[in-house]
Amino acid sequence: MVWEYKNMLDKIVRIFKIKELRNKILFILALLVVFRLAANIPLPGVDSEQLKSFFDSNQLFGMINAFSGSGLSNVSIVLLGVGPYITSSIIMQLLTMIFPALEKLQKEEGEAGRQKFNMWTRWITVPLAAVQTFAMINLLKSQGVMGSLTIFDMITILTVATAGTVFLMWLGELITEKGIGNGVSLIIFAGIVASLPASVSQMVATFDSTDFMGYVLFLAVGLITIAGVVMINEGQRNIPISYAKRIRKGKCVEVPP
Repeated sequence: MVWEYKNMLDKIVRIFKIKELRNKILFILALLVVFRLAANIPLPGVDSEQLKSFFDSNQLFGMINAFSGSGLSNVSIVLLGVGPYITSSIIMQLLTMIFPALEKLQKEEGEAGRQKFNMWTRWITVPLAAVQTFAMINLLKSQGVMGSLTIFDMITILTVATAGTVFLMWLGELITEKGIGNGVSLIIFAGIVASLPASVSQMVATFDSTDFMGYVLFLAVGLITIAGVVMINEGQRNIPISYAKRIRKGKCVEVPP
C-alpha cells in the first residue's frame, strides 16, 4: 500500500516536470477558477436569506445545485451550469436513433460531420437555457426568493443566464481540447468539490454521536458505489475470435481477417 502511494506521488511529480503537460494543467486550473468566480456573481433581486431557507428545505434542488456547479444556490449568472448543454447532447443522441441521416453524419462523415453535429448541439443549448432559466426564475419567485420583476428585468436575467451557460459550454470545450479529461465533467466536478468544505463543516457542527452508525453506513455505501463505477468503467471482457480456415498444400491454416 505504501509503495502504491509512493508510486502515485512519483507520477504526479513527473507530470509537473514535463513543461507541456504542466502548462495544460495550469491552464485548466485557471479556467476552473474563472468558473468558480462566475458562480459567485449573483443575479439582481435575490433574497439571500429566503434562498438559503429554500435550499435547506429542498433536497431535490440541492442535488440539482450540485450538478449546476453550485451556481443555482447563489442564483448566479451561471445558475444552470452546463445542464442545458447536457440536455441538448442527450436530445441529439436520441435523435440519431430516429433519423438515420443524423447517425450517418455523426459516424460516417468523419471529423467534419462530428463538428457539424456538435454545432447543432450548441445551437439547441441556447433555447433550452432560456426556457430553463425562465422556469427557474418563476419557481424562485413563487418561493419568495426573488421579488417582482419587470419585463426588462426578466429579459436581462434571461439574456445573462443564457450567456452564462454558453460561456461554461465554451470553457468546457477549451478544457476538452487540452486532452486532459472531459471539460463538462470537470466543471461539474469542480462545482461539487467547491461545496465540500461547507458540507464537511456543517456535518462536523451538527455531528450527533447517536447517528454514528448512519455516518459509517453512508461512507460504506459511497465507497462501494465508487468501487462499482470504477470496476464497470475500467472492466474488460475477453472475446474469443474464430478465424476462417483454408486448405493450403494439404494443411488447414487459419486466415486472419
